[in-house]
Amino acid sequence: MTTETISSTPSPAGLPRRRRWITVLIWIMMVPFAAWAVLRATGWDAGFRWIQLAAFTPYVAAASVVALLLALSLRRWTAGVAGLVIMGAFAWAVLPRAFADPAPAPGGTALRVLASNLARGDADTKTIMDLVVRLKPDILTLQELTPEAAERLEKAGIRKALPHMVGEPTPGVWGSGVYARFPLRADQAALNYGNFRQSVAVAPERNLQIVSVHPCAPRFDYKAACWAQGLRALPRAGTGAEPYRILAGDFNATLDHAIMRELLATGYRDAADVTGQGLIPTWPQQGWEPVPGVALDHVFADARIAVRSFGVHRVPGTDHRSVFAELELPRAAR
Repeated sequence: MTTETISSTPSPAGLPRRRRWITVLIWIMMVPFAAWAVLRATGWDAGFRWIQLAAFTPYVAAASVVALLLALSLRRWTAGVAGLVIMGAFAWAVLPRAFADPAPAPGGTALRVLASNLARGDADTKTIMDLVVRLKPDILTLQELTPEAAERLEKAGIRKALPHMVGEPTPGVWGSGVYARFPLRADQAALNYGNFRQSVAVAPERNLQIVSVHPCAPRFDYKAACWAQGLRALPRAGTGAEPYRILAGDFNATLDHAIMRELLATGYRDAADVTGQGLIPTWPQQGWEPVPGVALDHVFADARIAVRSFGVHRVPGTDHRSVFAELELPRAAR
């Protein structure tokens, strides 16, 4: 009686086929990352789904490292080179936000700006007032400011700290307002799209224009046009003798949206980006939405204004963190 030993070692003929399948699978992993990097680099914001997905680019950038390491560990050198190119494209787009790039100090007047989305007016009034007392903002921009929320703030003493106000409290998500320590007047700039109010205030004594930013949220296909219109309606950065401009609030967009980079290219700087905190998420707060956090709330200041610091603050009752920036106006702005 004879016995046969069955070897578990793959036959030489089967090895090339197995290697080919591994190579194919690695390339299949690379394709989505490559497509994402190309869309991000070309600035295509036309598709509704892409508008939503683009906000999560930093997470995709981090995940692309896995595909690269897999290709290199399995010695798929061509795929590895492709992975390096893809990772390089993501790094160029995302990493600068993690490193500070401060502007030279103009040696002028300090200006503190606080912005908060009140989530249909449901944000905790006490926390907002605590931030006002502790941070001592010169400007407070509020989004989703309802009549009830405005009344609660009035009763809590908002006008003692910030006596001047321009805005239009409105039921639901459409209201907006700007509070300040110095006199304001309303600017009639046409910034209202899809019933959203983006309050515009001018401080004549400081040659300053402030916008409480809140375009439509692109949650549905039919909101995409409203979202783009609201962002494109924002004033370009000022130059020369034009008013110094500050845009603060819930942009419903990140720096991975081309429309935001176009706005920055007119001469604005994102306070979070300048201070190396551009990847800190502001939405959603813990437990509000089952998605990773992204930076939707910003303070943009035109390039004539220096950025000193930036921070985010939790506020119960809202899905957005408040954002705070310490700025410095040129000396002539007082």
